Amino acid sequence: MDALPGGTVTFLFTDVEGSTELLRRLGDEYATVLSEQRRILRDGLGKRGGREIDTQGDAFFFSFTRARDAVTGAVDAQRALRGHAWPEGVTLKVRMGLHTGEPAVGEEGYVGLDVVRAARICSAGHGGQILLSETTRALVGSELPDGATLRDLGRQKLKDLEEEHLYELSLDEAGDRFPALKTEQRQPPSGAEILGEGFEQRIEDFVARSLEGSLPKGLPVPPRRKPSLVLRFLVLAVLLGFAALVVVLIKLL
Repeated sequence: MDALPGGTVTFLFTDVEGSTELLRRLGDEYATVLSEQRRILRDGLGKRGGREIDTQGDAFFFSFTRARDAVTGAVDAQRALRGHAWPEGVTLKVRMGLHTGEPAVGEEGYVGLDVVRAARICSAGHGGQILLSETTRALVGSELPDGATLRDLGRQKLKDLEEEHLYELSLDEAGDRFPALKTEQRQPPSGAEILGEGFEQRIEDFVARSLEGSLPKGLPVPPRRKPSLVLRFLVLAVLLGFAALVVVLIKLL
């Protein structure tokens, strides 16, 4: 392999959705489908400056020196795949994931978490879908291929990695609506994450003071205990409702 370019690189991974089912349905004819898929991807991505790093089965790994070229190549390839007449009326759907980083270049090629991140982004998608990382989206900016739009999918938890803000590059003529991404389920945020550090403790103190003030004089004050989850939720709901009322009154004034 010739020396790979270093510095900032955009990776693009592809994978065929439902390849096992296609193989079972087509039998020996699947080899022809796989060959055509490879030709279309190599043509669509190669003419935009994509460099083929590796291929395994029906999956590809390409690199680009420019994020915009990678995005344009992905759109070209998806449109070519959609417009191709596949045998026996099958529909071949290929998922694509793009991420930009500054990987190390070793003897065996690119190494580092940026390569893993790009592969995980691809795995999170569905056939026909193009997913972009936050870094790739920022580099592309508003210069999208004609007929393509961006859809914000929010922060997603990738397998074995921290969260990544993902975007879907949609093709206007396709009109596809994809299911939820195949990412790890995020844990619901805690009260402290929603309303600031220490808020849960302030709720506990508020409940404790309220209980102490309601006791008849002369009775000993019971030791403080952590309020039940239901009680803390009720106090939080009251406080949030009061805050919403204040906002409404300010707007009216």
